[in-house]
Amino acid sequence: MTDFIREGRLFRVSGFVPSHRQLFLTSEATLVDRTTTRIEIYIGHVELMLLKPYYENGLHIRRATAAEFGMLSEQHGIPEQDAVYTWMLERDGGSFVVGGNPSWREADYALMGERQALYDPREPWPPDFPTEWGLVG
Repeated sequence: MTDFIREGRLFRVSGFVPSHRQLFLTSEATLVDRTTTRIEIYIGHVELMLLKPYYENGLHIRRATAAEFGMLSEQHGIPEQDAVYTWMLERDGGSFVVGGNPSWREADYALMGERQALYDPREPWPPDFPTEWGLVG
């Protein structure tokens, strides 16, 4: 299983589209954490989520362990078949999302030019500037 780990970066919930059940988390290039890239996380088919507006110490997105899922299932009534779709967003398991496999994209902010977002359906992918991307899970 492939986790997504970006510690030491500020991430924020940048959008949720209820009609399409899409969640977006973003980390901008900032002087505070001395980063030069923009990172965007996309999770589709969201059924349930418990989020913080900001993640000041970064993200560690991974599938919930059996013990974590058992606790979440009991507390929130998540059906057993959703165990493989339950994602923890922090190393300590504080936040979670029940949804499709998270995907991510990262690019050097200076090379993005006029592009405002990496997940923009109006723009081609992959773009004409260097990027990295992947799928969690």
